[in-house]
This record gives sequence, structure tokens and C-alpha cells, in this order.
Amino acid sequence: MNVKIEESWNEALHQEFEKGYFKELVQFVKEEYHSAQIFPPAKAIFAAFNATPFDKVKVVILGQDPYHGDNQANGLSFSVNSTEQCPPSLINIYKEMQDDLGIPIPENGDLSKWAQQGVLLLNSTLTVRAHQAGSHQGKGWEEFTDEAIMRLAQDREHIVFILWGSYAIKKGAFINRSKHLVLTSPHPSPLSAYRGFFGSRPFSKANDYLRANGVSPINW
Repeated sequence: MNVKIEESWNEALHQEFEKGYFKELVQFVKEEYHSAQIFPPAKAIFAAFNATPFDKVKVVILGQDPYHGDNQANGLSFSVNSTEQCPPSLINIYKEMQDDLGIPIPENGDLSKWAQQGVLLLNSTLTVRAHQAGSHQGKGWEEFTDEAIMRLAQDREHIVFILWGSYAIKKGAFINRSKHLVLTSPHPSPLSAYRGFFGSRPFSKANDYLRANGVSPINW
């Protein structure tokens, strides 16, 4: 695994690359790609960072693991390749977006157009074994992505952090609510979406906040 990450993110996170945990993580991930089927493709591990530079981030949507099904994961949280069927959580995200903004549901699940507008689609863990959910948790990725969120929270202002589900809410607990907007709700998974995700209107709330702070809104 070569650590190739967008320049502004490299500047923000370069100290992490020299830490012992990250060097161990790199070795672990290299061995995993060599010996097993791992998602996303190695070139897409840092896709979220490369698509959305540090100084361009307007919104953060935090996921947990990459999708572990064949050809799904593309390095952006909740996003799938345009050729794949939308997973259930993403279908629910689109339903809420339609109800919130009155816009049609997109034809596919590729969220790269969000990323290009400043939506950091960040998973807590950036790799996973095929068909083994959570298999790369506890190896160091969480520490790395914690630092990425910390840097944004400390060095930027007026970012919208969208935290769906207890895992994401806990991970973002330290974010200063006086500098940023933090939107929380149950996860869009079919298991929990009807407990408060539907009707939470994160898309309009994010855009209202961005506009109020002189930032151009996202074309969801």
C-alpha cells in the first residue's frame, strides 16, 4: 500500500504517517491485499480524501466500513460503483433526500458528484475483507480517521458533520458545536431508518447552514 493522498490532506495528516500504529497498519493492509480479496481496490483506499481536499470540505458524512460485496466499494462512504445496485441504506438515503428536497432519486449509487462539491464521504475503516464485515476494524484505521476529523474540527469552521447511527455519533462526539453544525439521527439502515432517520431532513439543514455562513450549498 503506497500512501498517496491529496496534497492538502497530506499536509494535515503527514505526522500520522510516521507513527508506529500507521506503519503497522500499512504492513497489515499490504499483507491482506496480497493474501486475500480486499475492498475497495487498493488505488481507491484514499478516494474520499483525494476527491475532497482538506480546504474544500463543506460537509462530512461518516460511515463505518466499506461495502464488502463484490464490485461495490469505491472508497466513498455509502457510495457504490454506478454499475451496482444501490444497497438498502443508500436507497433510504435517497428516499429521505427526495422527501427533504423534492428532487428525483438518482439513477445509480455513485456519490462522487457529492464528493467533488465538498462532501467528504469518509468511512471510519478504509478497507475490509470480501464478505467479512468489520474484518479490518481495530487495526489502526479508526485512529487515522479520528485524526482526520479532529483536524477538520480544529482547523476549519462552518463544516456540517452528518452522523448517522450510534457509531458515527460516538466518533464525532468531540466536535465543537459552536464552530460547526453537527446533525445526528438513527442510521439509514432498514433496521433503524424508521426510528428517526426518515424525516430528519439533513440535506436541507446542511444547505441552510452553509448558506447562512456564506458557503455555497451542495447540489444534492
